Amino acid sequence: MKPEDVQAALAFDFGLRRVGVATGARLAGARPLTTLNEPGKAVFPAIERLLIQWQPDALVVGVPRHPDGVPHAMTAAATKFAASLRGRFHKPVFEVDERYTSVEAEAMGARDVDATAAALILDQFYRESSP
Repeated sequence: MKPEDVQAALAFDFGLRRVGVATGARLAGARPLTTLNEPGKAVFPAIERLLIQWQPDALVVGVPRHPDGVPHAMTAAATKFAASLRGRFHKPVFEVDERYTSVEAEAMGARDVDATAAALILDQFYRESSP
């Protein structure tokens, strides 16, 4: 599946303690869904329940970097999380280069910063993959 073919997706703002989740469709845009507070591998059963409920075409993971594009520790952790999603759920997983979505969500006054950051990641994915 190519990015431009994705109509409905779940997006993730990965963190070591929390994972923000958003849902969305190409024509409708993204919306914050929830924040999962299960650390490590315990997060995957919750993600599986969301996949069953929302039936997305694909998954999108925000991969953070330093402002100059250089990777850091969370870059590797987010990339590993994306690989785990691919292996466990057999869905297309797209990685989005994201920086400061949590800061932007806080500036917006979001009630759920992590889920709002995931929605910003998904909107970015749709913008960048539009033909």
